Amino acid sequence: MLKISEVLKRNNLRTKSYIKNGNTLLVDTNKGKKIIKKINNNIYEYLESRDFHYFPNHIIDNEYQIVDYIDEIKTPNEQKISDMIRLIALLHNKTTYYKEITNEEYKKIYDDISNNIEYLTNYYTDMITIIESREYMSPSEYLLARGISKIFNSLNFCRYELNKWYELVENKKKQRYVVIHNNLELDHFVKDNNSYLISWDKSKIDIPIYDIYKLYKKHCLDFDFSILLNQYESDYPLLEEERKLLFILISLPNKIDFDDKEYNMCLKISKMLDYLYRTDELISPYYSKDTV
Repeated sequence: MLKISEVLKRNNLRTKSYIKNGNTLLVDTNKGKKIIKKINNNIYEYLESRDFHYFPNHIIDNEYQIVDYIDEIKTPNEQKISDMIRLIALLHNKTTYYKEITNEEYKKIYDDISNNIEYLTNYYTDMITIIESREYMSPSEYLLARGISKIFNSLNFCRYELNKWYELVENKKKQRYVVIHNNLELDHFVKDNNSYLISWDKSKIDIPIYDIYKLYKKHCLDFDFSILLNQYESDYPLLEEERKLLFILISLPNKIDFDDKEYNMCLKISKMLDYLYRTDELISPYYSKDTV
């Protein structure tokens, strides 16, 4: 606390009260509520240089940042995520640039995903073999057995589309890059009279789809992403190879470990199968029936 007290004093902030949450401190000061934490990633200056200002006012003091706390206006979640997706599209628009890339870099993406597909295929093949050998299945095993064809169909789709993706990119010399927030979830978008993205600690330069991918993984079952993806692409159209890679990534099933109570296992498997069917609904309009 001594070091933080010194930071507050240097910035003419007097503490009325504070709440500590891990490495973050919410401080009520003479100049309003502030959030104080160590800097993991100072992206703000670069964002401002690209004319993107949708983050709270902040002060950088050595290894600490002091950020204004935003008293959020309550907004329906559907409106909130719609506003958020527009802001992400703006972030990507403002920070886009193209960089030369070698085939080895594309090959690494291909190999990483391909290895994951084969690992999951082998894992679920072994799992269903064990389950079907039992005289009696548990409820969670029966649920997985009923949904196993969907898991294998998703993996086959990913395998096929990954090869198609590589055909698109293997001779490309440039890749589109943006600043990605890299930690998107509904709670990281706040709004008063303005809109803000918060929690930029994991932000980095990468390809734009990873923001959409992480948001989808977090909230796929909460919102209609066909609408959200259309909103995003109306402001920031994805390239063909970007969209294909996004659809591959979101179609990959999670690995389900049978290491929990039976009720929780049923919930996990049911949620994963719901996720795969929801993903199929999202991507099917982009493909002919014989492809998906």
